[in-house]
Amino acid sequence: MENFLSLLQLAKECPGLQVSITLGELVEANRLLIAEAKRELEQEIADSKAETYVSRAQAMQILGKGSTTLWRWKKLGYLVPVTVGAIHRYRMSDIRRIMEGGDTQEGDAV
Repeated sequence: MENFLSLLQLAKECPGLQVSITLGELVEANRLLIAEAKRELEQEIADSKAETYVSRAQAMQILGKGSTTLWRWKKLGYLVPVTVGAIHRYRMSDIRRIMEGGDTQEGDAV
């Protein structure tokens, strides 16, 4: 990766520089670039799937709802916080489901 960054810097400093490489080197360079892009994409996907938790205040702000709505959704089983002792946290995956129009409970006007 360091060599790639050096090449980018050289290209900026000397945009008219002509470089000669073999076809095999070009193919290998493309393979390396594709492999690096794939690793970065896989890491972004893994990071996005990692579960995160937010506080009640953060959940209300993200959803644009008040504490009464969160309380009602908890009673209906629609958005149930994870509770550890007296601390309540909401799963971001549950919040995303609601924001994307996830199913509501039967007869519930959410």
